[in-house]
Amino acid sequence: MTVEIWFEFASTYSYLTVSRAETACHQAKVDFEWKPFLLGPVFQAKGLDTSPFVLDPIKGAYMWRDVARRAAGFGLPFQQPPHFPMNGLYAARLMIAALGEPWCGDFARAVFQAQFARGEDISKPETLAAALQACGVAPAPWFDAAQSEAVKASLRQSTAEAQAYGLFGAPSFRVQGELFWGDDRLEDAIAWAQERR
Repeated sequence: MTVEIWFEFASTYSYLTVSRAETACHQAKVDFEWKPFLLGPVFQAKGLDTSPFVLDPIKGAYMWRDVARRAAGFGLPFQQPPHFPMNGLYAARLMIAALGEPWCGDFARAVFQAQFARGEDISKPETLAAALQACGVAPAPWFDAAQSEAVKASLRQSTAEAQAYGLFGAPSFRVQGELFWGDDRLEDAIAWAQERR
């Protein structure tokens, strides 16, 4: 039984999930699959031009405090980036290109750490190059791959699938069609998968 881990690089709560999901799934002996997608089109379909956390400042202030508390509880460093949401398009394309590589989870974590542990801009090529180098791979071939039409189409397809499945935020998890939403539902999704394998 596989847990699909749907995440968006601009998402604060996805930082918490991606930081710990791989270890949690391994410990539970549950298979998992990374599913990067873009929240922008999901929000736009609902008539929103940015994150609900930006549109509602009270909700946004709560989110930042909540993420800081949860990060501390997990022993994760956290720093609010200088602007939010950041443009995670190129990071998502790189992740799509790297899916199946043994280091792709390390890459995702490196990007999230750059953004939410050090406050760096993940839309900048140098930030993403450093994340790739941290995984022990040369950036140039992966930047080339991320620019391919096949990768761009794959990311569009992933985002369309997320919309078709009724995803409305990130992170989200699917286990044989059962949907779980939010970082605090990671353990529920893993338990669901364990009970049905």
